[in-house]
Amino acid sequence: MTSRTLGVARSQPAFVASLAVLAIVLLMAIFGGWLAPHDPFMLNPQAVNQSSSASHWLGTDEFGRDLLSRLLIGIRPTLMVALGATVIAAVFGSLLGIAGAYGRSWLSFLIMRAVDIMLSFPPILLALLAVGFWESGVLSLTVVIGVLYIPHFARVAHSATLQVARQEFMEAEHAMGASVRRVVFTAILPNILSPLVVQATLTVAAAILLESGLSFLGLGIVPPEPSWGQMIGTARGYLGQNPMYVIWPSLLLALTVLAINVVGDRLRDILDPRLREE
Repeated sequence: MTSRTLGVARSQPAFVASLAVLAIVLLMAIFGGWLAPHDPFMLNPQAVNQSSSASHWLGTDEFGRDLLSRLLIGIRPTLMVALGATVIAAVFGSLLGIAGAYGRSWLSFLIMRAVDIMLSFPPILLALLAVGFWESGVLSLTVVIGVLYIPHFARVAHSATLQVARQEFMEAEHAMGASVRRVVFTAILPNILSPLVVQATLTVAAAILLESGLSFLGLGIVPPEPSWGQMIGTARGYLGQNPMYVIWPSLLLALTVLAINVVGDRLRDILDPRLREE
């Protein structure tokens, strides 16, 4: 470890710890199936709701399945939904926001009023309305959550584009007769990436919570495939028999969301020159 790395670790321990947590979560998502000590889908009626033991380090669930094994693979569908939804929201939301700021006035009015209407509703409410008509699963959740967070990116992209549009290099692009595509992809988009990156980290955390909430209500990941939110929802009925059943997935979910938010805050400080100057 270099002296610079040690300096960062000492001055920003929360940021370094959050990166370590996210690295572990990513490893769990990628290699969880290989790291699982037991088959996460194997039923064992003789070991129902057991506490921690030598054979089951974190205990078992209501069907005798190993909790550690199910926790290791339970983050994979959640991350797939969160990352996929963030990509959908970032691409379409950014384009809509740029169009609203750089396009004609009537187009800007229509886009931003539609964005305001969607932002006036809680995402969980719209998600409940949407998933009620679709079959539950990773793909449907990804699309629904991605669409719900398009307005957030559109608002950020719209605000950032309005600031960029006042810069002198934009006038130079127009004076040279640059096409709209060139202006958008070479002048506007590179200069609004910083707030979009920060928004992306916030959206990943929000999407994880939203997917977990839907799975908690039984409208998310379809059993027997586990997700942490689904496990929390199921474990409510067994608090008296095995309280650790609900504590483990809740703790992991809280740590993951907290780590993403800490990294997002640090990225905002790094990418925003005004905060760096302070």
